[in-house]
Amino acid sequence: MYYNRRMAKLDLNRLKTHRGRTFNLPPSKRLSSQSQALKFVNARGFVYFWPIKGIDLPSLWTAVAGDRPVADKHDDPGHITWGWKDNALPKKIWYYGKILRHKATMISLEIAPYFYALSENYGSPEDDYLISYEEGRLSQAAKQVYETLLENGALNTLDLRSMSRLLNAKDSEFNKALEQLQADFKILPVGVAEVGPWRYSHIYQIVPRHFPDLPEKARPIKQSEARDKLTDLYFQSVGAAQVRDVHKLFGWKNEVIAKTIARLLESGKLEEVEHPKQNGEWLALSGLCK
Repeated sequence: MYYNRRMAKLDLNRLKTHRGRTFNLPPSKRLSSQSQALKFVNARGFVYFWPIKGIDLPSLWTAVAGDRPVADKHDDPGHITWGWKDNALPKKIWYYGKILRHKATMISLEIAPYFYALSENYGSPEDDYLISYEEGRLSQAAKQVYETLLENGALNTLDLRSMSRLLNAKDSEFNKALEQLQADFKILPVGVAEVGPWRYSHIYQIVPRHFPDLPEKARPIKQSEARDKLTDLYFQSVGAAQVRDVHKLFGWKNEVIAKTIARLLESGKLEEVEHPKQNGEWLALSGLCK
């Protein structure tokens, strides 16, 4: 634990009420329009597009369809979220990409600079990727994909794979390259093209070309400030969690997380608590304690 003292006990009823509001569960009304979805993303700062097994975080699907598994049937009413997401890509109303745990993440434009401040980007799209590649943090396939977009501009997935000379590569290798580049805020989907056997393909672009002001907005943000902001937003959404949950979501090193949590405890934004039903080191918003 961070401080050796008597801990308050987490109130599970208050936690349930809190998550009902932040996850947009009953009695909250289901989201029914793209504008409502935008307000939801902006209120939370960042959410998943789909709920991810083993991760507690609000998702657009749950806010629209309720707390149930993502439906396999394409005509399920919850899949209206696909249209909202695809329609919004060129509009720049939020940041969308495979970010947290390389899963589809929606980030408010206000919060995107905090994520970008933690990425391996230092202000030069033409050079930053080479540093990552030379230091072993970027695969050969990811390098080829990035260079293709750098040279040719936005491309749909089929053309991007072909022009990156990855047609003979395994699907997993190409998809991993796309995920790696998205997770580090180097590329993102900016639209949808009617190509391929399913007449559906994302169009990708280099991040600073789609959001040219993002690097400048991120520049003055210190990494410690960015981590404090994102961790605070995470707890504002989930109410209570363990330290391991923070690591599972963000993937930061343990010593970095420890310093971040210590700052949030000292500021009073978080409190160490005892979970009435589960073991482990729990942290919660102070208003959720007995």
